[in-house]
Amino acid sequence: MSLKLAIISLGVSAAALTAASPALAQEAEDDTARLGTVTVTAQRIEEDLQDVPISITTVGGEKLDNLKSGGADVRFLSARVPSVVAESSFGRTFPRFYIRGIGNTDFDLNASQPVSLVYDDVPYENPILKGYPVFDLENIEVLRGPQGTLFGRNTPGGIIKFDSKKPTDEFDAYLRASYGNYNTSELEGAIGGRVDEALAVRFSGIVQHRDDYVDNAFTGEDDAYEGFDEWAGRAQFLFTPFDNDFSALLNVHARDNESSARLFRANIIDPGSNGVGSGFDRDTVFFDGGDQSLNQEAFGVTLRIEKSVTDTVDLTYVFGRETAEVESRGDIDGGFGAAFLGEGNFGPGFIPFPSESGGAVDDLTQTTHEFRLAFDDGGPLRAQTGVFLFDEDIQITSRSFDTLAPGQPENGRAVRKGVTESFAFFASLSYDLTDRFTVAGGARFTDEEKSFEVERITSPFGAGPLGPIAGSTGDDQVSWDVSATYQATDEVNVYGRVAKGFRGPSVQGRLVFGDTVSEADSETVLSYEAGVKSELLDNRLRANANVFFYTLEDQQLTIVGGIDNTVALFNADEGEGYGFEADIEAVVTPNLLVTAGVSYNNTEIKDNLLLSPGCGAPCSVLDPSVFQNADGSITQVSAADLPAFDPAPDSTFLGYNISGNSFPNAPEWIGNVTARYAIPVQGGEFYAFTDWAYKGDVNFFLYESAEFGQDGYWEGGLRLGYKSDRGYDASIFARNITDEEALTGAIDFNNLTGFVNEPLTYGITLSMQY
Repeated sequence: MSLKLAIISLGVSAAALTAASPALAQEAEDDTARLGTVTVTAQRIEEDLQDVPISITTVGGEKLDNLKSGGADVRFLSARVPSVVAESSFGRTFPRFYIRGIGNTDFDLNASQPVSLVYDDVPYENPILKGYPVFDLENIEVLRGPQGTLFGRNTPGGIIKFDSKKPTDEFDAYLRASYGNYNTSELEGAIGGRVDEALAVRFSGIVQHRDDYVDNAFTGEDDAYEGFDEWAGRAQFLFTPFDNDFSALLNVHARDNESSARLFRANIIDPGSNGVGSGFDRDTVFFDGGDQSLNQEAFGVTLRIEKSVTDTVDLTYVFGRETAEVESRGDIDGGFGAAFLGEGNFGPGFIPFPSESGGAVDDLTQTTHEFRLAFDDGGPLRAQTGVFLFDEDIQITSRSFDTLAPGQPENGRAVRKGVTESFAFFASLSYDLTDRFTVAGGARFTDEEKSFEVERITSPFGAGPLGPIAGSTGDDQVSWDVSATYQATDEVNVYGRVAKGFRGPSVQGRLVFGDTVSEADSETVLSYEAGVKSELLDNRLRANANVFFYTLEDQQLTIVGGIDNTVALFNADEGEGYGFEADIEAVVTPNLLVTAGVSYNNTEIKDNLLLSPGCGAPCSVLDPSVFQNADGSITQVSAADLPAFDPAPDSTFLGYNISGNSFPNAPEWIGNVTARYAIPVQGGEFYAFTDWAYKGDVNFFLYESAEFGQDGYWEGGLRLGYKSDRGYDASIFARNITDEEALTGAIDFNNLTGFVNEPLTYGITLSMQY
């Protein structure tokens, strides 16, 4: 424990030294430039960020507009917030989020994720709902650590909250248009205000387009892939027919996405080294597969009703109904042909066999209800209690295709159906022991049931029909948290928090490529956190920092790809993580605003012996090889000793021992910084905004190998513009301005296949605020 404590202590000390830096005090001038209060709803009520005993980062306003420019999808949050990583092997519609290293690499369309995304108080459970475009938001709140008491199941890593701008009494409108390279265009806008004594409205939307720009050198088609056409809209109606004691907010939203599927690029990783290799060309692929398309439609309705029952008790009801369909097809081997066809009939590099597959959510319906009562009489006690109901119905079709046959016919199909039902009730209390010391706690009981049915119609390997295989699983758990907050001075709060959360049981079965259904039991997390939140130098500096330690019991893990190209779930005995996070925001001068964030996460899978298959591709696995001898004993051989090891004739290779490895996609270090400098002129200002993010070394799979990972790297953005006092703005921008080329994931069952980050983009933006 001494090494852990030393690292954590160093992190807190560094944050504290930065917070107390005298340079800021010397440079800050005596005028009215101050940081404003940040209001969050992390505990279901509006509070000052500094008063909430949770590690929180918010992203909003001009910073949010810059990070998402150039047609970016929600993955722009990756490494732009401490301890947060986002990636996808499914394109713009299926982001996978990781907080403090806790996430899920499962690419399947019913994957369970331990980071919950909450849109306007409704949790989006299925991953295809989580890529909803970002537009017209008040802000984004990232809550790190278990949030099970108020936000329920599947939140052991934390949650990311997206809160739309609501209708107001005053007229409000904006329009923003941008155009850039690859014919990338984006149009975003909103209009709203009160139209009647009892009704206020707000209509908002976004349209995004990019031309295809990646050539297919195998077919000779230019500009074949990586384009997108996407739109999303939101209509909100706020009814206030009585006095201020009742409101009903109806939110109707929809999305349509037609884009390229994720491009898997064959052999862009060099043997023996990680990252993008010598065979990589961002503008060229060699596909013999189909159209590499992704099509999605989604529609949803949210209704939020608030009623003051008494002067001290408020009732809130939130109804959500989300529906979606998606279909995608991709060239999984990332190349053409196959080695058994002979020299010159495959490439680039060695392609042992062809692989092309598709997946579709034929129908997804998610329905939620939440009833909450909140008590606050202005005294020391505040309380909330409520009930939550969740229901999800889903049908998924998985397919494979014969890319070597004329017309590339379908040669495998499986259909899965699933129903998830969950019920929960919860309560939380907060009490001011003194005017400076507050204690809080809460608990939530959740009961969850899952039923499933899987049937294989055909198989690419010649196996006959299988199933239907039906079953069910379920669990009930109690989540809880306790915290204490002490106002050390008028500028500094310190807090401590202990929380328990869980992720419900998971079921997975891709019978197109296998013949079994795998299950994983619920995982639970127990987290300890302590932190300090401060506003210093007459509100010119906001500095927050915290340390944490957590253990995951029965950690859910997913074998993805590998020798069998399948998805298999299992539980490890335990996982462990510890580290620190810090956020700083400073008015350095009246015209210079700087923000910075840093996090350190050390994660470890802990089990006596935990086996995972290695890669089907020719990679160099670094974990110990495990053999079972004829007498049942186990022999482990390190990667260094393996070339000289002579296994007994009657021994059996079982796999690789991954105990002691870090979690997949869990970099130790993440850092980010932004700076905005303005030069006031008559009638407006010229300004420059830049942002930079560092994502540390990552390993993509449960096992460690020389190839399937990415060294740490920086990405940056820049915007230069003029902003008028009359509300219009004209600017030029660039994203990934250094044109960094980096892997964000890999496919390990066929060849050294990878997928990569977004390219350098640049353009011009015009906007008007009314």
